[in-house]
Formats: sequence, C-alpha cells, structure tokens
Amino acid sequence: MTRRIVFVTGGAGFIGSNIVAKMAEDRALDVVVCDRLREADLGKWRNLANHAIGDFVSPEAMFDWLEKRWRDIELVVHMAAVSSTTEPDADKIVHSNFTLSRDLFRWCADRQRRFVYASSAATYGAGEHGFDDDNDYEALARLKPLNTYGWSKALFDLFAARQAGRDYAPPQWVGLKFFNVYGPNEEHKHSMKSVASQIWPKVREGHAVQLFKSYRTDVPDGGQTRDFVYVRDAADVTRWLFDNPQVNGIFNLGSGRARTFEEMARQVFAAAGKTARIEYTPMPPAIRDKYQYFTEARMERLAQAGYARPMTGLEEGIGDYVTRFLSQPDPYR
Repeated sequence: MTRRIVFVTGGAGFIGSNIVAKMAEDRALDVVVCDRLREADLGKWRNLANHAIGDFVSPEAMFDWLEKRWRDIELVVHMAAVSSTTEPDADKIVHSNFTLSRDLFRWCADRQRRFVYASSAATYGAGEHGFDDDNDYEALARLKPLNTYGWSKALFDLFAARQAGRDYAPPQWVGLKFFNVYGPNEEHKHSMKSVASQIWPKVREGHAVQLFKSYRTDVPDGGQTRDFVYVRDAADVTRWLFDNPQVNGIFNLGSGRARTFEEMARQVFAAAGKTARIEYTPMPPAIRDKYQYFTEARMERLAQAGYARPMTGLEEGIGDYVTRFLSQPDPYR
C-alpha cells in the first residue's frame, strides 16, 4: 500500500506541532516528525502527545530517512529553525536557518517533492520598505533585517527565489513570512513565548503584568504594535497549500492588522474575566536599537492566490487561546 507522507521538520516545536496536529486530522496521511525533544521536563514532547504520528526522525538521520522513502513523500514542511533573535552564535543560526534549508530545497528539487518553509517578518527589519511580500528579486534584496535571525531568513528567501528563477525548484515551493504567532504549544519557548503566554500566570492570579516602555516620543508605553496571528491560521494555510499544489512563492502570514501590546494584554485579562493591571518596565539596552515598533502584514497576495478564509482577529484568537488552552489542565493542542 502506497503511503502518503507529510514530513515536518521542527514538528515538535510551536508552529510545527500545530501543523502536525492539523495534518494528522487526515487519516489518509502519515505525518512524520523530524525534531529533537531534548529534556523531558521541558514538555516539548507534549506538543505531540494528543496526535498520532507516522514516525519520529532525528535531525541527524533526516536525509537518510528521506532518501529511503522519497517516493511516498508528498510534502516537506520545513519549520525547524533557530528562532531566537538574541542567539549569539551566528554560525549556529546560519547553519540551521540557511544551510539546512538550502540542502532541503535542493533535495526536494532533485526528487521533485513539494516544499513549504518558514520565513519570517523579521526579514522586513524596521519596515522602511514596507511589509509587502513582493517576490521580485530586487525587492527581496532591498530588505534590511535588524538581527542575524532576520538576515538568515532573508538570505534563504533570496536563494529560493533565485533558484526558482533558474527553473531549479521543487514542483511546489512556498515560503511563509510568519508575523507574531501566538497560541497553544509554545510552553517550551520560555523567553521567546508570545506575550499572551508569558503574562498568563500573572493574569490568572489577577496580578499586574509588565510590558516594555517605549523609547520613541511618538509611541506611548505599550503602544508598540505587532501583527499578531493565531497559530491556528498558520496550520490552516499550510493545509490549504497541501490541497493547492499550484501555489508557489513567498507569502506573508499575519492577521493583516497591527495591534498594540497593550491591546493584547488587555484581551488576555478580559478572556480571563480579570481587571487589567499593566505596568511598564525598561527595555533591555541590548535590543533597544534593534526593536521593531510596527509590523503589519500585507495579505493581498495570499488572497489573490486563492486563500479565502478570514484570518482570526485578536479578540477571537486570544479568547480561544485562554479558554481552550491556557486555562485548561492540558494546555496542548
């Protein structure tokens, strides 16, 4: 019997495990996870515990496993990355976010397997060129990321676009520029968790929460904005791409609307039925000159490609996250 395999790197991570959960709803698919679980008490394995998977592969064994089973693979979803914007080891970042991505892209091109990968809104830097997911090579090259993480993601976007322009690409290749994703299965991320997840313990107890002060005169404390996108939308878009193999290119994946950190915090309090209590704390000096004060995804290209489902608004997303996950004994999807 022919297997239909969706292979997800970083499949035990935050976005990856939500994609695994969505794909695993289809029992005709074998969803194979490639990742490291590391310490048991960090709970990363719990991101997979509610869903049956077809196999679990260590990163060291990935290409051997792929080579043995390539005929059955319908899609490689590459979510593995060093996602910390403060990671000090640039070689580690480039190896994970560019070199590995490059090698998987080439493997998929050679074997004619489909490929979806995680890019990032960090490629836009301070947003001086806007947040338009223009796939033109010159437009991609103009972007000025603020940190090594953003640069590594931008470097691979350029590589993928260049290879596609040379007709050396997988039959489907899609980069998703994730904006500020929040939702279940982010407990293992510690300081890199979303604001909603980080403040939840204090919100639950009715205590005050801390947000960063602003260091711009035109932006009030807590008025820094992000395009917050619910992780459910990331999983839904990936499933839609699986069902629409004709779609290619790099696309923004956000809600399409910038909201302030204060608005997010207030929504968490509201969903918990608590009175909002917000205080402001100094931003660490190391990130002040690399801090994005505004992000907002242009979502027209994804809609033009045929994705018709509306993105989840902040009120609905935070309400769902708090009531169905954060406040539950089992907060994992």
